[in-house]
Amino acid sequence: MTGSSYALRVSYDSFGSSEDGPPSEEALLARRVMIAAPARDVSAEAALYRALAPRVRLYGLKHLRDAQAAADLVQDVLLMTLDRLRQGEVREPERIASFVLGACRQSVIDLRRGRQRRQHLLDVYAEDLPLADAAPAPALDAERLQQCLQRLPERERTVLVMTFFDDSDADEIARATGITAGNARVVRHRGIERLRRCLEGRVHGV
Repeated sequence: MTGSSYALRVSYDSFGSSEDGPPSEEALLARRVMIAAPARDVSAEAALYRALAPRVRLYGLKHLRDAQAAADLVQDVLLMTLDRLRQGEVREPERIASFVLGACRQSVIDLRRGRQRRQHLLDVYAEDLPLADAAPAPALDAERLQQCLQRLPERERTVLVMTFFDDSDADEIARATGITAGNARVVRHRGIERLRRCLEGRVHGV
């Protein structure tokens, strides 16, 4: 077995992909999510997220070598996966682990291409950029931000991540989460307020 074949096998094994035997727990949960549409089986979605998140995080750590980037990969890949399941766009839910693995690969490829593109632009144009004469922005404690995000209710956390990390508007958030655009705005406002108070240290339990 070649080195690349071995690496591929390890990746599939870490995701628990199996095409033989009875359906895996993840496959059963994925089918529940699909069957529930256009309504939502929130318990199945949460269970599927919890089941797959550790494996996506390990994939991110292995290929991105950065804890924050790995955490972002978990959010991006699994929110996209849940949305595709709700839309009925996963043709083989019994192979959901393989679907997620493919999404991880593509996300990492896109991220690396973006980095390379930005670096190329900097290499070409950096010397021509004027120096910015502005006061530095206040430092943000990334670890504290992550802690505060994790303390938020799941819906508020999802809406904030989609707003500020995915650049999604209220309509896009509504379609992905199954709530109305107006409710998405209310949840976003509430989540921002909770997050601000947590970062300021005024609320310890959020």
